[in-house]
Amino acid sequence: MGLAGRRIVAWLIDWACIIGWAALTAAVAVPLYFAGVIGSAGVVASNLIAAVVVVVPAVVGAAWFESRAFAATPGKRVLGLEVRTDAGRPGFRVALVRNALKIGVPWLVGHAAAYAIFTSSAETGTVPAGVWVLTGAAYVIPVVWLVSLFVAGGRTPYDRLSGTTVGTRKRAGTPALFVVDPAPPIRDR
Repeated sequence: MGLAGRRIVAWLIDWACIIGWAALTAAVAVPLYFAGVIGSAGVVASNLIAAVVVVVPAVVGAAWFESRAFAATPGKRVLGLEVRTDAGRPGFRVALVRNALKIGVPWLVGHAAAYAIFTSSAETGTVPAGVWVLTGAAYVIPVVWLVSLFVAGGRTPYDRLSGTTVGTRKRAGTPALFVVDPAPPIRDR
């Protein structure tokens, strides 16, 4: 399996972890809602609460993993991948920018689109054109991320914007510890 395939499998593993977190928050919030402990918030407040409770921890958690010694989320670690910058492993701020662009932006655009469709169709029975544009963006962003793995050297827009690269971590004792397919090895400094 090539680097792009390994990155996709790693993301699926990470996504399973994120879905587990979302399920845990739902397991707490839904019974509290039905018990009347937490009330119904408005559309904007619900979207903000979901972002703070689910999206922010997912982004921060991924950034924390990528800024640690292995420079890899659980999925990347299982697949022998790591995130690097020209200076070595990314610091927390770089990893945070990378994961905000990778996870946070598409997720929040998708949330906003879903809430906008629900609200506008419930209020007027129609969905404004702007909401369809937002919905289209919610689909286009992840597709662009996915397609970019297979073109332009396999470097995604969020990697380019954050100054990171994802490559294969080789075993100790090999000449290069980090290799980005198909480019030549990137050596640690």
